[in-house]
Amino acid sequence: AVVSTQSAITVGIRKCSQVLETDSQDIEALTNRAECHILLVDFEAAILDYQAALKVSDTKHIKDGLKRAEKLLKQSKKRDYYKILGVPRNADKSQISKAYRKLAREYHPDKYTDEKEKAEAEKKFIDIAAAKEVLTDEEKREQFDNGDDPLDPETEQGRNFHQNFNGFNFGGNQFHSKFQ
Repeated sequence: AVVSTQSAITVGIRKCSQVLETDSQDIEALTNRAECHILLVDFEAAILDYQAALKVSDTKHIKDGLKRAEKLLKQSKKRDYYKILGVPRNADKSQISKAYRKLAREYHPDKYTDEKEKAEAEKKFIDIAAAKEVLTDEEKREQFDNGDDPLDPETEQGRNFHQNFNGFNFGGNQFHSKFQ
């Protein structure tokens, strides 16, 4: 199923490219081809298509697509949960779970006696577990697919800082009544 999906995406790119040969400013072809590039993890090509579309039409949809492609490119240089599990971006939960089980068995730290190998396996095992956690949780996966790593402490701190202190009463009245 994965191979046929990738083939369909490649065909989509080819058809969009054919349209663009006759009309290089076709917004729909540019944005569709950009989305196909994203599915194939070719973020640079997606950015180029979105930039070309933006020159033709300055819409929110195109700006959002470009922003997402840029975030995904930046994220791809960090930890990529899809690569860790060896699954495509459009993998379903059963494919993700199957890949997780296979890799978890292979890299379980208890299988290793050599300390150096055990430490490497433990690190890999933690990454594998993190990948499964993000990709099987719809909300976390959506965050990741939009360019945010839900398990990245820097991202989390920035996002939660305002949530945790929003509306907090610094006057002390809350503490006074609770601790008296």
